[in-house]
This record gives sequence, structure tokens and C-alpha cells, in this order.
Amino acid sequence: MTTRNGRFCTLAPCVVLVLATALMSGCGDDANTESSPTGDTLSGGSDSAPQGTAANNGFSLVSADDAAALLEDPPTDLVILDVRTPDEYEEGHIEGSIMLDFYEADFADRLAELDTDVPYLVYCRSGNRSGQTSQLMAKLGFASVYDVDGGVIAWADSGLPLSK
Repeated sequence: MTTRNGRFCTLAPCVVLVLATALMSGCGDDANTESSPTGDTLSGGSDSAPQGTAANNGFSLVSADDAAALLEDPPTDLVILDVRTPDEYEEGHIEGSIMLDFYEADFADRLAELDTDVPYLVYCRSGNRSGQTSQLMAKLGFASVYDVDGGVIAWADSGLPLSK
């Protein structure tokens, strides 16, 4: 490749390669990518959460309405886990939930202390942190996790009640 003054430009192919690499690796939603409490880079949002039913290691992505139906007839020992901050929790949470702040330095350690054999319904504000939490729970050997798709935003948008 030559420049306007006729010189050969050796940087142009490198710039094209760097830009192409950046475009290919950046095809996700950057707003939903962050480091997990364990330091791993996780792709956030509900798209990256373990999905499916028991056939997929007991991890399910559920709608707010399906989560509400689950709470009407919950599995034995179901734990409702809110992974938002204390301020977010105070603004409104699903009744009966316990809070474990995703942003606390010891989040992964505290999560690892939970009973891996009981089912969990996990949610956050929009589905990003709960998706990352579900991935971490899978790595930690949790048996059954339901991740609320869209988080508490989807819950409220469905007209479902929040406790304060």
C-alpha cells in the first residue's frame, strides 16, 4: 500500500489486522462483559447463563412469570438468591429472598459456602450478574439453579410484587 507521497506504508496491513481482530472479538455486548468475583472474564447477560432443564445439569433460564409460578409451588428447600447490592435490595426484592452482594470481594467464597444440593432461584437487576452467578454456581457443583431472565426489571415489568 502506498501513501499520498508515494511511500510504501508498512503499518497499513497491521492496522487492518488489528481492526479485524478487534471487530471479530468484540461482537458481543460490551456492556454485559465484566470480571466475575473469581477474576474470570465472563460474558454477562442472560444469553450466557447455563440454560435448559435437568438435562442441562439442572440449570434453567426462566422468565419472570415462570419464576413466579415456581414460587407458587416451590421445590423442597428452594432458596431465592438476590445477587444485587444492599441499596438495590432495599428498593425492592422478591419476598423471601436472601441477599448476597455480587460486588463484594468475598462473593465467590460466600457462594461456595451455600448448600449445593438444594435448588436456587437466582436474580439480579437485569440478568447480567445472575447469569455470571449461575456460571459460577455450575463450576462450584450446584445441582439446580433457576436464573430469572431479565432480573428484577422483568419481574416488575410483569406486574409481579416486590417487598421492601
